[in-house]
Amino acid sequence: MNPFIRLHPADDVLIARSQLVGGTQVEGVTARGLIPPGHKIAVHAIAQGAPVRRYNQIIGFASRPIEAGEHVHTHNLDMGPDKGAVTEGFVRDYAFGADVKPVPARREATFMGIKRADGRVATRNYIGVLTSVNCSATAARAIADHFSRKTNPGVLAAYPNVDGVVALTHGTGCGMDAQGLGMQILERTLTGYATHANFAGVLVVGLGCEANQINAWLATGHLAEGENFRTFNIQDTGGTRKTVEKGIALINEMLPRANAVKREPCSASHITIGLQCGGSDGYSGISANPALGAAVDLLVAHGGTAILSETPEIYGAEHLLTRRAVRREVGEKLVSRIKWWEHYTEINQGEMNNNPSPGNKAGGLTTILEKSLGAVAKGGTSNLEAVYEYAEPVTAHGFVYMDTPGYDPVSATGQVAGGANMICFTTGRGSAYGCAPSPSLKLATNSTLWKRQEEDMDINCGEIVDGTVSIQEMGQRIFELVLATASGEHSKSEQHGYGQNEFVPWQVGAVM
Repeated sequence: MNPFIRLHPADDVLIARSQLVGGTQVEGVTARGLIPPGHKIAVHAIAQGAPVRRYNQIIGFASRPIEAGEHVHTHNLDMGPDKGAVTEGFVRDYAFGADVKPVPARREATFMGIKRADGRVATRNYIGVLTSVNCSATAARAIADHFSRKTNPGVLAAYPNVDGVVALTHGTGCGMDAQGLGMQILERTLTGYATHANFAGVLVVGLGCEANQINAWLATGHLAEGENFRTFNIQDTGGTRKTVEKGIALINEMLPRANAVKREPCSASHITIGLQCGGSDGYSGISANPALGAAVDLLVAHGGTAILSETPEIYGAEHLLTRRAVRREVGEKLVSRIKWWEHYTEINQGEMNNNPSPGNKAGGLTTILEKSLGAVAKGGTSNLEAVYEYAEPVTAHGFVYMDTPGYDPVSATGQVAGGANMICFTTGRGSAYGCAPSPSLKLATNSTLWKRQEEDMDINCGEIVDGTVSIQEMGQRIFELVLATASGEHSKSEQHGYGQNEFVPWQVGAVM
C-alpha cells in the first residue's frame, strides 16, 4: 500500500498513512527525516511566502523555504503575513448558490421511533431535570440520582420504557444582564431542551432570586406548565431537603405516563443529527468526516436533517458552504456569522486562528484553514437549506447550519436545543463524549485509535485510510448505524453513562 495519500493532483503535500522514516520514497519524493502518521510531506520545493495546498485549497503559507520531501507543519507553515486574518490573506469566492444541485429522488428508510402526541418522533424516552440557575444544580442532581439505575437499582424496574431520569445543570443563570444576549441564548437553550421530543417529561428547579426567573423564561419561550412539565423554586419550597422530596414526588407522578409508549416504524425524515468533530487529526478530513458526509447525503435523501456547526472550525472554508446555499440570503447569513466571530474574538483580544489545539497539531493539523477544510466534509454535498443562530429551533429539513462555538459540549448543546435527536461525533485523538437526551455515536478516523480506545468508539472509519473500504461504503455503514441507534440500540457513550455533565449552554457576555 502506498505510504502516502494524495488528496488532489494539484496539492503541494502528501499525507503519511503511518509513521515514516527518512529515506522512504514514493512518487519521486524522498522523505527528509521522520514523518509522523497523518502529517504532511512536501511534494516539491515551496518558496517562502508561497501558498500551500491540500484538498486543492490553500491551508496556509510557507513561513520559510520548504524542500521537497520535508515535513510540513508548524515550523514552516502558518497563516501568512497577517497571521490569521483570512479575508486579508487571500480572497474567498463565496459564489452564492453556484453549486446548488437538483434535489435527489426521495427515499423511504424507517427506524423504530417513539411517536409523541403532537406528531414529533423521539429516539429516546427520558425524564429531564433542568435548572434555571447554577444555585439549584445540587438539588436537581439529588432528584435525578434517586432514580439512577446504578446507585438505586430497581427504582425504575416498573418502567422499562423509560431510558432514565437525567439532571442537566449548568454554571450560569445569574450574575448576567437579564435582557442581554447571554440571557437570550440561555433561555433559547433551556426552551429547546424543555420541549425536546426525547423528553417524556421535564421538571425545572430554580432558586427563586436569580436573574433567570422561571416565569419570565416561560413567557419568553411560550411555555406553560402541565402534568409532564412542572417548575418550582427552592426558596418557595422551603429548602434543599423539601425540594428534593418534592422533585422526587413529581417525577414519580410522571413515570407511569412516560412509560406508556412503544416503538413503532417511523420515517427516517424524523431523524435530525448534530454533526460534531473533536480531537481531530490529519486523517479527519480523509476518513471519518467525508464518510459522515456521505451518510448525511443519504439521510437528506430520506428526508432527514443534519446540522453542521462549530463556526470557528469552518472558518476559512465557509466558501465551500455558501456555494451550496439554496438562496443568496442563506449564504449571506453564514458570512455575517463569520464576521460576528471575527469581531467577537477581536474584542476579547483573541484571533480566529486559536485553533488547532495542541492535540490537533500532534495529529497533523497545522492551521485553522486546514482543520476547517476537513471539518466541512462532515456536511456532505447536499444543498445548504438554512442557517440558524445558536439553539434556534431547526424547522427546515435537509442539510442546515447552526452558528456555535467550536467547543464540542457547547456546540452540541446548541444543536440538541435546536432539535437534534442524535449526535454523530468524529474523532482522531480519542474524544470521550455523550449528550443526553440524544444518543451520540463516535466515529474513529484511524485504526490505531480504534484499537486503543474501541470501548469508546462506535465505528472505525480508519478502514478508509487502510484502503479496505471506500468513503461511500463507510457512509452506508454509518447511516445504518444511525437507524439502529435511533431505534434504541445503545451507543458506547450511553453504555458508559455519558450525557449529563456535557450539557454546557454557551455563555456570552460579562459575568457580573
